[in-house]
Amino acid sequence: MLGGHRFSTADDVLGFLEDQGSDVKYINMLFPDILGELRGFDIPVYELQRAFEDGKGFDGSSIEGLARIEESDLLAQPDPETFRVLPWRYAANGETYRIGCLFCDIHNTDGSPNSCDTRYVLKRVLRQAHEQGFSSFKIGPEPEFFYFESHKDLTVLDKGDYFSMGIGDPYGQLRKETALGLLNTGIITEYGHHEVAPSQHEIDLRYGDALEMADIVMLFRYIVKEYASRAGVYATFMPKPLDDENGNGMHVHQSLWKGENNVFFSEDDPYNLSHTARAYTAGLLTYIAEITAVLNQWVNSYKRLVPGYEAPVYIVWGQKNRSALVRVPEYAPGKRHATRIELRSPDPGCNAYLAFSVMLAAGLRGIEQDLELSSPTEYDIYCMDQDEREQLDISMLPGNLEEALVEMQAGSIVRETLGDALYRKFIVNKEIQVRNYRSEVGHKYDTRVSSFEIDHNLPRL
Repeated sequence: MLGGHRFSTADDVLGFLEDQGSDVKYINMLFPDILGELRGFDIPVYELQRAFEDGKGFDGSSIEGLARIEESDLLAQPDPETFRVLPWRYAANGETYRIGCLFCDIHNTDGSPNSCDTRYVLKRVLRQAHEQGFSSFKIGPEPEFFYFESHKDLTVLDKGDYFSMGIGDPYGQLRKETALGLLNTGIITEYGHHEVAPSQHEIDLRYGDALEMADIVMLFRYIVKEYASRAGVYATFMPKPLDDENGNGMHVHQSLWKGENNVFFSEDDPYNLSHTARAYTAGLLTYIAEITAVLNQWVNSYKRLVPGYEAPVYIVWGQKNRSALVRVPEYAPGKRHATRIELRSPDPGCNAYLAFSVMLAAGLRGIEQDLELSSPTEYDIYCMDQDEREQLDISMLPGNLEEALVEMQAGSIVRETLGDALYRKFIVNKEIQVRNYRSEVGHKYDTRVSSFEIDHNLPRL
């Protein structure tokens, strides 16, 4: 959707470009790699019709997790429903022009879906939800990020804290310009504010269907970084760039729908959660350890997931308890459509397609197994000692990426969700990351951010 225009078919896009998009000269053909990094190539706009008809061939062997050398020829098939125009103008040869973009499904040369396309993985899990009678899985992410001098300089640019304004939030204007740029791209935001740590910010996205929202998360990170670069600073979604400060999370609000009905809502429950919502939440809590390596895919992710920095580490749920892993926002009268649960452990360095896939898979399994939701925890778990937590049977998330991989491989849900080929490639990628970290830092994991993480994560995230 763009400026009130909703695109369903290739003809819709081509008609828009002919009637109203004459200054769009190029199209960026976009897709994610296994890590969730944005990949793509550009084509002149006159090539777009052919791309819709036949796809565009490319060599996938150099894209992380996509194809082996012996099967490297792939097709990028643009999805017309994802068409947007980027918010900047470019200049060349005395004229200005704009660039459109389309997310692509990756196909093999015989036209079949490529099993390692993470966008396809999410589509497959959404089909499973449809088979269980749900028409929509809605997602509302809250990505956090830092502004720094550059990708080599972690000097903070302000001394603000949560909801700082004015002098405490000197880059608030840049944040607002970014939100307007997102709006001009057809991406609706709901909140923007300074976060707890110095130089840390958050822009919340209005909830929408999971596949569109995964595409939006990809564009969101790109647009935030581009606006920052144009302002002479560097934006990073690295989970934990600074010692002794909060890290970047991406809380994910989620709900299941049947048509216009939010099936998570119930008038008869004290938390206004339906039986379906309770079973879904129980599934998340039951399988969270297995899916954590996908939600938090970097060694650095686990430097954020430690007690004392507002990141959840204990596997409990509650309503007002912000130390809980899953929070249920309070119901506002007349707002049954807003009933949802909020998973607080993911970080914005994840592959959003895979993260949304495994969350949904865990919740659906909870519904299938009719799991019973435990009692809520409404007190600050950080203030409890280990004996008190053990008495209440409160367990913790994996403490590092290595432990998370063990949990993932001990279970079945990630393998079944990703499929064997992508699952194996994901494991290999993470094992290489752990091995490289160990070879440079040693065998001990601690809460300090190492130079390895700064060198490997800051420039790419």
